[in-house]
Amino acid sequence: MTACYAVQDKEARGRQFSEEESATRSPWQRDRDRVLHSAGFRTLQYKTQVFLNHEGDFFRTRLTHSLEVAQISRSIARALGVNEDLAEVIALAHDLGHTPFGHAGEDALQGAMASWGGFDHNVQSLRQVTEIESRYHGFNGLNLTWESLEGLAKHHGPVRRPSAWLKTFDERYPQEGGLLLKTHASVEAQIAAICDDIAYHGHDLDDGLRAGLLSLDDIEAVPLLNECLTEARSLDWSGYSSFECEQRIRHETVRRVINRLVSDLTERTRLNLAELAPTCADDVRYAGKDVVAFSPAMARKNKEIRIFLYANMYRHWRVVRMARKARLALGQICTILGDEPQLLPPPWREKALHYQKQSNEMAARRVVADFIAGMTDRFAMEEHRRLMDLSVLG
Repeated sequence: MTACYAVQDKEARGRQFSEEESATRSPWQRDRDRVLHSAGFRTLQYKTQVFLNHEGDFFRTRLTHSLEVAQISRSIARALGVNEDLAEVIALAHDLGHTPFGHAGEDALQGAMASWGGFDHNVQSLRQVTEIESRYHGFNGLNLTWESLEGLAKHHGPVRRPSAWLKTFDERYPQEGGLLLKTHASVEAQIAAICDDIAYHGHDLDDGLRAGLLSLDDIEAVPLLNECLTEARSLDWSGYSSFECEQRIRHETVRRVINRLVSDLTERTRLNLAELAPTCADDVRYAGKDVVAFSPAMARKNKEIRIFLYANMYRHWRVVRMARKARLALGQICTILGDEPQLLPPPWREKALHYQKQSNEMAARRVVADFIAGMTDRFAMEEHRRLMDLSVLG
């Protein structure tokens, strides 16, 4: 039974371009399928989460991160009786605009595009599904539903200061009122957004331990992690080798962390919804605050995990050194191609030169940013060699 405050199939607000809906799939199942078949989704397989793609086959990528966010989102949506398919598609699409080399790549593009409208991977995800994908007759993008686009636009909550592109897109969106940027998102979109953090903390902790950047003893300093580690260590590990024992304790610890976060989020959100007593999805949008949230105590514990990972993993010298190289490489690519768009491959070259002929440097630079944002780690490294190494043919 779908809750009254869930986004309902019969209340779907439609798509930017009119299409006949599927007879066998809901609008959001169709959105999900379009995301799964998109070029942008495939490239996530070779885009950095924390470790660059060539650093190891077992570390998370943007693709596996997105799949984990989707799995957790569906579980919570099901527990709350809301639209699982909508939560899933937002989770799967939320990182489609991410650059190669993770946040280091985004920092590089932000710096290189500072004078040309800036760069934000959340806005880029919207650009990917509304403009950059070119698969269908009659329109660019994937022509996702209004509800899916709303969830992507408000991934971090109401948009108080939209970028120039997002503001323009919102103003010309055919649905009256655009994407309602200043309101909160649906329950489903809020679920996908906070599950992004839950997945981050779980798999980054796992990858950090696997890579040797963190040890099990290190995480004892964080209360929630220590609680879960103590439980895992207290199990009967007789019969396992010391190596296998440590490996399984790591997994048991991480899954307990995720379970604690998910359980608290689900219970607290139930209480928040009962207090708000919404009768429709719009009641959630106009509530004035997020309804999907941790309890205050768990929010503090979640923040402690974030602080710990930032200090001990994201700022680890091995990660910082690789991030610095990534920023330099991507910044150089953006500067070279922005200054000389004739070096771009077709059809990107034709697009950028077309805008330059119109004296629209802002649009020409945006073409370059779109091209770079769509690169995989591997392609970006090869492109940097092609542009910088005289021994490599263009």
